[in-house]
Amino acid sequence: MATTALVNARVLVEEGFREGLAVLLEDGRIADVAEEARVRARAQRVHDLQGASLAPGFIDTQVNGGGGVLFNDDTSVEAVRRIAQAHRRYGTTGMLPTLISDDAEVMRRAIAAVDAAIEQRVPGVLGIHLEGPYLAPARKGVHDPGKFRVPAADEIAMAASLRHGRTLLTLAPDRVPAETIRAFVARGVVVAAGHTAASYEQTRAALDLGVRGFTHLYNAMTPLSGREPGVVGAALDDAASWCGVIVDGHHVHAASLRVALAAKPRGKIVLVTDAMSPVGSDNPSFRINGQIATARDGLLTVPDGTLAGSVLDMAQAVRNTVAWLDVPLDEALRMASTYPAEFIGLGATHGRIAPGYAADLVALGDRAQVVATWIGGDLEEHQ
Repeated sequence: MATTALVNARVLVEEGFREGLAVLLEDGRIADVAEEARVRARAQRVHDLQGASLAPGFIDTQVNGGGGVLFNDDTSVEAVRRIAQAHRRYGTTGMLPTLISDDAEVMRRAIAAVDAAIEQRVPGVLGIHLEGPYLAPARKGVHDPGKFRVPAADEIAMAASLRHGRTLLTLAPDRVPAETIRAFVARGVVVAAGHTAASYEQTRAALDLGVRGFTHLYNAMTPLSGREPGVVGAALDDAASWCGVIVDGHHVHAASLRVALAAKPRGKIVLVTDAMSPVGSDNPSFRINGQIATARDGLLTVPDGTLAGSVLDMAQAVRNTVAWLDVPLDEALRMASTYPAEFIGLGATHGRIAPGYAADLVALGDRAQVVATWIGGDLEEHQ
């Protein structure tokens, strides 16, 4: 693969945006980040970004669907490819296709599809997110509680069987025994708490067992109150864990998100979309668990008003974070790239513009709109 210099951009590095730097891509990785003249001298090709902002590509750890495809409905490699392609136009260069609570056989097929997609180098697939089915009926959201269960030993092995990439598993600490949580962690699964009616004490115990994060903070979990901190209180009180947040103006009030940002150490709040099939599609409706979910004015619900995921994309999540949460653009971009990579254990290879990192990048225009993406150094330009 020819070496390519990306020049004439504001490059997001550790200390913030820098001008006068260029990025050298070689064999799917970042070979150098240095003064433009030095990088140009080593490149076989030069790509002028015409003043765009260059950031690490977005990593979305909660993607239920896109491009008209819902992963639960189509657990094939082609479905994974279509979902990843739909989200790429919004700057997502790495994602975890997300399967909500389902039967063991559907889970098995989904894991096999993601394994095959990674083996076939489908662009943008980093692993799988199993959101359930080890959840609490009291906080079910749009999940089908008829699918909920506690996994036996054979199902623990199946749920942790992905051979390539990362497995993120959302479970309810109040429903899953300590030894089961410990078994998932021992197998290398990234475990998050979500859809849970746990107390603060139960959640704190789960964190001590190795639970690493929280799925869509504030949503489908026990709230923070004066005498009962709940799951939300445990999440905000714990310095080591990561919290995913859906910044769409519907899932969580902006003031609550600002409180989370103030409570957690920098780097522990992660943007996610919880996107469903309408993202990147002209069809605002789809069927989920026997109900029709429809998006209106950015709000995605089933007929009884229950939220059914979102129609948010990562570029819009970044823009909303800047506009509503008083977060500078460079930090909002890290919340969409650097911090998610660290959460799922890929912080040494993804989520930064630095030598040796994956050449997964996004170029943004002056309104933070996506103009180009690179996955493994391969360019795709966007309108």
